[in-house]
Amino acid sequence: MRYVKESSFPVSAEVLWHFHERPDALALLTPPWPRTEIVEAPASLEVGTRVVLRVKLGPLWQTIEAEHIAYERGRMFADRMVRGPFARWVHRHVVTARGLSESTLRDEVDYELPLGRLGGLVVAPLVRRELERLFAYRHDVTRRECLAAFVTR
Repeated sequence: MRYVKESSFPVSAEVLWHFHERPDALALLTPPWPRTEIVEAPASLEVGTRVVLRVKLGPLWQTIEAEHIAYERGRMFADRMVRGPFARWVHRHVVTARGLSESTLRDEVDYELPLGRLGGLVVAPLVRRELERLFAYRHDVTRRECLAAFVTR
């Protein structure tokens, strides 16, 4: 399955990229739902960087571990879930300049749900709605933070 969220931002690609490099970016992009603890924050966006989260899904805590697997400074980074609720999860974050003062952020997620086809039939619509909600939140936060950074320059 594939999910894509793309948004335009009235800031340069450099401002948009620098937001993702901030040490607090993951904490800012983590929504207040579900309850989440950042066990190991990313030290950078570069290949080999690990991220570990604990997420409360229903009554249970789930450990999610991701590893950064691709990195093109100023343009793209990608991570894959090593441990977590999905059978497969690869997430690419792509920043594209659209002139000097406009850019685009594109999140591309390729994933497989647990339990094969049965799992897909049962939870696919719920997962899709949750991805829409999650990435709408993340893009709103990104916009707010990038505009604030742009204003303070």
